[in-house]
Amino acid sequence: MEMPTESFRTSTGVDLGIEHFGDPAAPLVLLAGGPTMLSWPDELCEALARRGRHVVRYDLRDAGASTTGDPDAPKYTLRDLARDAAVLARDLDDLPAHLAGIGIGGMVAQVAALDHPDAFSALTLAGTRPVAPGPVDADLPDHDAGTLERAFALPMPDWSDRDAVADFAAAHAEILGNDPVAARATAARVFDRTPSTEPAVHRANQLGMVFAALDCTPRWRERLSELAVPTLVVHGRRDPFFPVGNGEALATEIPDARLHVLDEAATAIPLRLAEEVAAAMVAR
Repeated sequence: MEMPTESFRTSTGVDLGIEHFGDPAAPLVLLAGGPTMLSWPDELCEALARRGRHVVRYDLRDAGASTTGDPDAPKYTLRDLARDAAVLARDLDDLPAHLAGIGIGGMVAQVAALDHPDAFSALTLAGTRPVAPGPVDADLPDHDAGTLERAFALPMPDWSDRDAVADFAAAHAEILGNDPVAARATAARVFDRTPSTEPAVHRANQLGMVFAALDCTPRWRERLSELAVPTLVVHGRRDPFFPVGNGEALATEIPDARLHVLDEAATAIPLRLAEEVAAAMVAR
């Protein structure tokens, strides 16, 4: 059962927007947003809850119902976001949690599991890569140039206009190979959950642009061999933003990680595959 979004103040004083699914006494699965919690479909959360998990999805800072500052000049680092995940897991449950991150949330999850290993019992990394935003390592596939050219050619919407933002999200999703109908609906929900009326805040919520200004140093790829928790890597075969070779690298460099490729998926988890992904997460 889903509960309404709540603002949860962690023991370190950070306000994070969270939503619960399932029995609070069940083992905790913590889903880090990418950057908003709605990067994780309702259907997936519900499927995990049916499998006996207490699911909590949450917004990263400067997204959704979480602490909002200046998304163009964040006063925190990737390490702070990783600490948020660990603190939230400990505040919600006495036992280590299964941490999952999608997209840029997957970068948060990797660093969180490395820096706070006692907080987590398992890890799921969806549609992400082992390096921070910016120039990619030579052995990793970079963004598909043609796809990015088409995406950047889209005119920016009026970020204060809900319908224009939803139209933009649908067009952007179609270029990436995602479901434009689902993307439009999600963008409208993200818009409605954004507490500020500032266009820059809406842009950050929709595009995750805060990561362009975030300090993501030092590198962590070279530390992936330290991870000692069961790890599932989920990646769309058709992902043009983080091509599947990034997921393959993660699965190779994390000890005993299992790679689950979604042959018909791009950057988003298709709603029709929610049960498949939930089953893979629980099996891990």
